Amino acid sequence: MMEKTKSPEESRKLLDKITFDLTRSIVKRDELTHFWYFILIMFAAVGLWGWGIQIRDGLGVTGMRDYVSWGMYIANFVFFVAVSLIGFLISSSLQLLKISWSKPISRVAEQIAIAAVALAGIIIVMDMGRPDRFLNVFLHGRFASPIIWDVTVVTTYLTISVLLYYIPLIPDLALLRDRGGDDIPKWKMQIYKILSLGWKGNDKQYKLVAHSMRVLMILILPVGLSIHTVTSWLFAATLRSGWDTTIFGPYFVAGAFVAGAAAVVILMYAYRVRYRLSDYFEELHFDYMGKLLVFVCLVYLYFNINEFWVPAYKMKTAEGIHLRTLFTGSYAPMFWSAQMLGLILPILLMLFRFFRKPLPLTIISVFVLIASWLKRYIIVVPTLEHPFLPVQNVPDYFKHYSPTSIEIMITIFSFMAALLIITVLAKMFPVITIWEYAEEKGIDKEILAEPKK
Repeated sequence: MMEKTKSPEESRKLLDKITFDLTRSIVKRDELTHFWYFILIMFAAVGLWGWGIQIRDGLGVTGMRDYVSWGMYIANFVFFVAVSLIGFLISSSLQLLKISWSKPISRVAEQIAIAAVALAGIIIVMDMGRPDRFLNVFLHGRFASPIIWDVTVVTTYLTISVLLYYIPLIPDLALLRDRGGDDIPKWKMQIYKILSLGWKGNDKQYKLVAHSMRVLMILILPVGLSIHTVTSWLFAATLRSGWDTTIFGPYFVAGAFVAGAAAVVILMYAYRVRYRLSDYFEELHFDYMGKLLVFVCLVYLYFNINEFWVPAYKMKTAEGIHLRTLFTGSYAPMFWSAQMLGLILPILLMLFRFFRKPLPLTIISVFVLIASWLKRYIIVVPTLEHPFLPVQNVPDYFKHYSPTSIEIMITIFSFMAALLIITVLAKMFPVITIWEYAEEKGIDKEILAEPKK
């Protein structure tokens, strides 16, 4: 709820404090920041080196073979697509419903969405044996192929996510351009001046931003649903046991909300601690995010029960082999860890208010996010290991899949690159929308447009 309008002098002092607090991520430079950059860049470089080996020697350096032709790479792709959907949930759905507590965390959600969907696209290229032929998807793509639709929705979703991030950022950039202190590097100030597009802060411009945001929020609804349902159709449009189901569309969307919400909680806590933003990412926000996480986990749990209960009731031969492998076989530890630590136990804990506080909720979210990745691995690999046709006259390593060091290196690259994108965005731009937060505190737009004296 918007606070009572303050006097001009009080508003200016409050705006100075808000601007100082919310630009701390931009101006904070210390050894820990440099070390963090070093870690991310080094691990990403090692992953790129592994990709170079894969390009040189071919996909034979991976554990993928004729039967398991999708492995850890596609599990990573589905995971990143899932995490990216949090922009759809928080920056669009909750905002359209006018749920005010979601405003301070909308930029965090968009940071995650941009990083995740960008890496989803990169992972697809890394999974290709001939990445030099990637442009053929656009030049000679067939609309009958699900692949062309997947590439289309990923690209479209990335474009809309960048716009959803950038457009409400313009007033903040102008604010930093006019009120930024000497502690902000000059090269950043020059970037802010260019990206602010001559913003003056009049009512017409604010109306244009509001209208543009509303259009984008509505546009991202079908695109956000498409990006995950199209991905699910790549699996469901086959007769393989484990994928042959009609629930994969909503099932993948529900799982995406779980993974994305957990990622937002973790990043909120990191910003809260690192940049001392406890007055902005309040316990109230963590409490509501915990309740949201409980809700989406319950929906996802329903689809998990539906996914396994129906085939277990019929227990056809191929489905029986697949389910026994998951429940009691070689994938049982991974399967039950994902179910218990990623769904059932978090749901039970988050029903209590104590576990919806910042630190306990963040720890729970870490387990949920890890379990979300394990779940994508379980969806991809065990199903491919159980073809309908008998596996004959092939080496043992054709029958089972295990990722090689090259795949692990490239997987590490994908996570480090996503964190690097998020870090760069946090170091370049405020992690909370300054002008929206200032308006919530009762500061008039005219004061926001004033240059600092």
